Amino acid sequence: MLAFGDPYKVLQIDPDAEPEVVRAAYRALALKYHPDVRTGSQERMASLNQAWGVLRNAAARAAYDNARAEAQHKPEAHKPEVSYQMPAPTPVTPPGKPSGSVLDFGRYAGWSMGQIAASDPEYLQWLARTPIGRTFNREIDALLATRTAAMSTATATADHRPRRFGRS
Repeated sequence: MLAFGDPYKVLQIDPDAEPEVVRAAYRALALKYHPDVRTGSQERMASLNQAWGVLRNAAARAAYDNARAEAQHKPEAHKPEVSYQMPAPTPVTPPGKPSGSVLDFGRYAGWSMGQIAASDPEYLQWLARTPIGRTFNREIDALLATRTAAMSTATATADHRPRRFGRS
C-alpha cells in the first residue's frame, strides 16, 4: 500500500469519516505534532502530511479505498500460526503427596508448596519476589532452605569420595 502506513490510522479516524472530520483530525494532529512544537516530530508530521495528501482529495481517497478493499479480499497465503504464550511445563496431576499451602492461582493452581518445590523450585523463588507470594514467604524460605541443605549435603558426600589420579 503506502510507505507510511494506513492514512486512516495515521490520522486516527474511521474509514467512513466525513471530509470535515478528516480535515479536523489532520489540523488537530498537525498542531500537536508540528516540528516547531515541543511535542513535535518531523517523522510524525511527514506521515500526517502524506496521509492528508491521500485523504483530502476525493478521487485519491476513492482510489485508496478501492485498493484497500481489494487487498482485504485477496486470499492470503497460509501463514503458520505463531504463539507467543509460554506453555506451562506442568503435568496434569501434581507429583507426590500434598504438603503445605495449596495455591489457587497461576500455572500451579491446586498444587501444594511441597509439590511445587519438588518439581519447579525456580517458580517458588519467583513467587517469593512477587507481591502475590508475600503471604507464602516463610513457607517458601523454609522449603528452599531444606532443598539447598539437601543439595549441599549431596555435594559434600560427593567431595569425600576417593579421587583417582592422585589428587585429593
